Amino acid sequence: MKLEFFDADEIQGNAKCTIHKSGKLGFSMDAINLLGITEGKSIGIAKGEDYDESGSLYLKVFEGAQKGAFSISKAGEYYYLNTKNLFNKLELDYRKDKIIYDVAEIELEGEKFFKLIRRIKGRA
Repeated sequence: MKLEFFDADEIQGNAKCTIHKSGKLGFSMDAINLLGITEGKSIGIAKGEDYDESGSLYLKVFEGAQKGAFSISKAGEYYYLNTKNLFNKLELDYRKDKIIYDVAEIELEGEKFFKLIRRIKGRA
């Protein structure tokens, strides 16, 4: 039997984003690399038909500013989105709960998107 080993360097490790207590959506370094986030780009956020059951959101990264998309902001080495009003509209209690999204690249209708898979933990 022939074995094919996985290359750990090619597999994204900890691509995630977290809603901060301020309502901003902050990205881990692995998520920044996976999404290709840089200053000057913007991100569209959508919910799918599965939102009520899964809580998952979907991202599309745009080159430059895009009408209706969130501008990417930077603090030090990290990037974030000003999403407080969005998460308030979705009635997410990010002040009480630590809300983390695992980021996975997906293809929908021939285009690259990113799925945010929600996990909720109590804040310490």
